Amino acid sequence: MSKGRAEAVAEACGILLRYLQEQNRPYSAQDVFGNLQREHGLGKAAVVKALDQLAQQGKIKEKMYGKQKIYFADQEQFDMVSDADLQVLDAKIVALTAKVQSLQQSCRHMEAELKELTSALTTPEMQKEIQELKKECAGYTERLKNIKAATNHVTPEEKEQEEVGIETDEDYNLKLPDP
Repeated sequence: MSKGRAEAVAEACGILLRYLQEQNRPYSAQDVFGNLQREHGLGKAAVVKALDQLAQQGKIKEKMYGKQKIYFADQEQFDMVSDADLQVLDAKIVALTAKVQSLQQSCRHMEAELKELTSALTTPEMQKEIQELKKECAGYTERLKNIKAATNHVTPEEKEQEEVGIETDEDYNLKLPDP
């Protein structure tokens, strides 16, 4: 193994150990590779070798689940947490969860108000809309006036006869022969 590769494995070991201790949860080699690939550009083979090396050194623990290995930080390095501390943390979690829900509700309310305000017309737009409606109304008024002034109105009786289609002999000046 060249000196460059040894340094790369040592650097990868340091990165992986720090990552597992910060996260303090179990990961498979694939999960660690996926999470750290973009940040540090580590290859999968380097990640697997470094995790196995850390496990052999006793800095992290590994467990086999079927064919897959799970790696996690050694829990003995962390301080023991008392039940009282856990209860304090649980209370903080409940308080922060309530605060988050309150802020989310406030955010939704503000977004709805913003949407309402952005969809409302501005004063110049409203004035323009009023002018257009007045023009439209004037056009309808003029049309109504012309219709009322027309002299060839159809009476309701004539309209009904035309719709029904009733024709009389008198309409066509037809006379029946005498018997």
